[in-house]
Amino acid sequence: MYQKCLACVKKIKGIIGDFVPETAVVLGSGLGGFAEGIDVKFSVNYADIPGFPVSTVKGHVGKLLFGFYNKKPIVAAQGRVHCYEGYTPAEAVIPVRVLKLLGADTIILTNAAGGINENLNPGDFMLITDHISFFADSPLTGKNIDEFGVRFPDMSAVYDRKLIDIALSEAKKLKIELKEGIYAQVKGPQYETPAEIVALSRLGAQAVGMSTAIEAIAAKHAGMRVCGISLITNMAAGIWKKPLSHNEVIESSEKAQADFCHLLQAIIGRI
Repeated sequence: MYQKCLACVKKIKGIIGDFVPETAVVLGSGLGGFAEGIDVKFSVNYADIPGFPVSTVKGHVGKLLFGFYNKKPIVAAQGRVHCYEGYTPAEAVIPVRVLKLLGADTIILTNAAGGINENLNPGDFMLITDHISFFADSPLTGKNIDEFGVRFPDMSAVYDRKLIDIALSEAKKLKIELKEGIYAQVKGPQYETPAEIVALSRLGAQAVGMSTAIEAIAAKHAGMRVCGISLITNMAAGIWKKPLSHNEVIESSEKAQADFCHLLQAIIGRI
């Protein structure tokens, strides 16, 4: 797997040359509009990188964008892959590991999530303070890649406290309500049952989705600083008495684009 990541890096460097991103941003479902604010210098399609996983889900374009945002060198992953698309957890985190090898030491993971806590509503932003990942297989399963990190990495503080403080501070300045909570990753692709949502709630989760936690694990394992932000696009099963759909996720994401971009711009400016 490490050699596969190195091969991806070699291909990408052949395109971007000496450009080194300081911060990586992974854009979740329907949040790709953030890319419009980047002064893009290089664009690389996932499909053009041998061994790089390719997005197959609506709302995930499948491009790496290298450029400047708020005068900072960044790389934005415009779309992610999920295990329910057929990828193993180790394959699903190849992008995170490649971004680390390209020079990014900080990563902002974003996602569209279902709200479990009734204090959350569609359109709300939730800063991830911790996660529950044991419903998804670990991306670190198998032989440890020593070049990234230790066999048994500490996960007591996955989400960087300084980044959390920056995000809360900037959100307050922008008058954007930024709530805090625990995110749970499940396997999908089916949405959760009401009984499963009750169980997750009792475990302490405020929001649920099908990505992010395994990426955060891989990033922390590799020594990256991690920030996670969920956009609550719908209420989880059983909270409101109506069926769930991916179209609702995309529609809610698009409505929140402006505030989302302003918030990310401010956070990146402080990193």
